[in-house]
Amino acid sequence: MPDPFKSAIGLCNTIARNGYEAYIINARMQQRHLASGNGDNVEIALASDLAFDELIKIFPHALPAKSNDHAVAVVDQEGIRFRFYPADFVEGSHPEITVARVTRGLLDKGGPEAISLTCQYLPRPADQHEDFEDLRDGEIAFRGIPDETLRRNYLLGIRAMRFAANYQLPIEANSWISIIRNRRRILDYTPINEIMDEWRQVEAENLHYFVELLDASMVLHSLVPEVAALKKLTRKSEDNELATEFELTLEIMRRYPEELPYDWYGTMACMFHAVGKLYTAELFEGEWMFHQYPRVGSKIARKILRSLGMDPQDTDLICHLVRYHDRFTYMLNDKGIRRFRALDEYPRLIEIARAMIKASGGNYAAFNHNMKLLDRADIPEEMLEPLLNGNEIMDFAGLKPGPMVGRLRDALLQAQIAGDVTNVPEAVAFVQQRAGSSE
Repeated sequence: MPDPFKSAIGLCNTIARNGYEAYIINARMQQRHLASGNGDNVEIALASDLAFDELIKIFPHALPAKSNDHAVAVVDQEGIRFRFYPADFVEGSHPEITVARVTRGLLDKGGPEAISLTCQYLPRPADQHEDFEDLRDGEIAFRGIPDETLRRNYLLGIRAMRFAANYQLPIEANSWISIIRNRRRILDYTPINEIMDEWRQVEAENLHYFVELLDASMVLHSLVPEVAALKKLTRKSEDNELATEFELTLEIMRRYPEELPYDWYGTMACMFHAVGKLYTAELFEGEWMFHQYPRVGSKIARKILRSLGMDPQDTDLICHLVRYHDRFTYMLNDKGIRRFRALDEYPRLIEIARAMIKASGGNYAAFNHNMKLLDRADIPEEMLEPLLNGNEIMDFAGLKPGPMVGRLRDALLQAQIAGDVTNVPEAVAFVQQRAGSSE
């Protein structure tokens, strides 16, 4: 029989030439086992990043594994059975446990010595729920020892908070303290794109809770410090209660999806809406001023979103909403409402304004005024003002100042809207006729 390890190395080289990776799992243990065992039943455990569909292209005689130790496939060659296991594909695992040291089969055969030769990583297929206890227990809990479970994949810390937010369940105490204890490693070993993949899976209605958990675990302080720092800005709400900008931000994020459910991007814009206040804050006569904070905030948000790896078109959308989020909070006139309606995504801007009022207990006067003006935005601009002003009406109609002038002005505007008056000469004739008939 050929040397099993030389044959195994040959298989690994064949896999490498095809652009994949493969290695012998714990060669030392397997060598000891073969030296002390029956030579008629030779098995070698290999780890590779090949899926079975790709493996069979290289080794057509490969068969699906039928064992319960998570092997992907078996290849019988020259009297040797090569058992393939999935290599560690988790980017967020601790470096010390990235390399597979043992399989369940080797543990069964190796006895107590196997434990001393191995680390915690056993090759197995991916399952986002496998490292968590049953959710039917009513809480989010890591399976086994929380710190050791996290070592296998630090992304689980972010995933636990995603589960807690989406399922509206608390995180079990030992699992939670483990996340806090390992918050630095979560960011050190987990690629930002995988963190954002988890973040994107949080429903818009639950984003406020997810961000609250990120803050409580202190992950937010390193991930998006500009948002976490909003806790240092305190202001009085409309009902004179003290609240931090961070608390108000979370409340705005909670309120926004009430009118636009499932709008993940709009809710994310709510999270960034106040970051500009950190850079524009100025205390003047006992009051904080935040001049141009939406414009500054959109630039800060762009920097943050780029560092988070957000797609450019998604970044543009969120920054646009941050830039104009307060435009609808002012009492606009007809020209102002037309300029507002010309903005992209103006329905989202309206709902951000509504959410801000709800969150702060503010007054709806300006909001309701603007909503009424929106109904007139379809009317041509020339129809919003009469062709003759008050002085001109008095001159042409021979009137003195009084309520009659106002009535004629309103009547002239209605005639313009109806299309009965379309130019200045017709307007002059209209007011003269109305003034004469009222005498």
